[in-house]
Amino acid sequence: MQAQRPSGMPLLFNGKLSGLLETMDAAGIDMGLALGVGIKASVVARTNEFIGTVPRDRLVPFGTVHPELSVEENLKSLRDNGIVGVKLHPLFQDVSLADSRVHEILSALAEEGLPVVCHVGAGGDEAANERGRPHLLRKIADTIPDLELIACHYGGYHLLDEAEEHVVGSSVHLETSWPPTMAELEPERVVRLIRTHGADRVVYGSDWPMADPAREIAAIRALGLTQEEEDGVLGGNLARLLGLPA
Repeated sequence: MQAQRPSGMPLLFNGKLSGLLETMDAAGIDMGLALGVGIKASVVARTNEFIGTVPRDRLVPFGTVHPELSVEENLKSLRDNGIVGVKLHPLFQDVSLADSRVHEILSALAEEGLPVVCHVGAGGDEAANERGRPHLLRKIADTIPDLELIACHYGGYHLLDEAEEHVVGSSVHLETSWPPTMAELEPERVVRLIRTHGADRVVYGSDWPMADPAREIAAIRALGLTQEEEDGVLGGNLARLLGLPA
């Protein structure tokens, strides 16, 4: 299964499962998330079937949902494949975080105890960008407080001002990826953002295959965080969130 990518952003890796495992080995990463995104309702079942087959000793399976399917159809597809979390992508899936059907599905996921990783911010045309704006994610976090929500790209890809206004300091977990590399952000701003939000609620992510996980780990280590903060961001916080061994 090939990875989706924003228009104009090159793949640094091949986007295949075998390539992901090879990249993890090269970067010294023992566990990762396998994130599946069904770009339309008709491929949700097939996507979840594939994600359900990933090696569980290396990858945590996060599947897909789509608002054109009923809540029960979405949940059944996840349950049938032993999937423990969901990836939501407003850009690729052509769905809005303001859609009431999305809120209904997310409420059901919260009741099931399934965490959700969500793209937030820009990355497509203006209509696509509007579907995933930070203030829409904040409304979800406020209206579904039991949902374990992980906001990609510090809560707003190329929309950090909005992310700092609406998402930073909220109940969500922030994820660190910023393709093609987080190193292009001002380190002082990143450190301030992490500490303002709470370093214990920030989790490392690379956005492979659009970014190099080893380079992104190096960028985190170069921030000058305390050892406790760094250890949490680079695995401890996510392990705790997902109930994995440290």
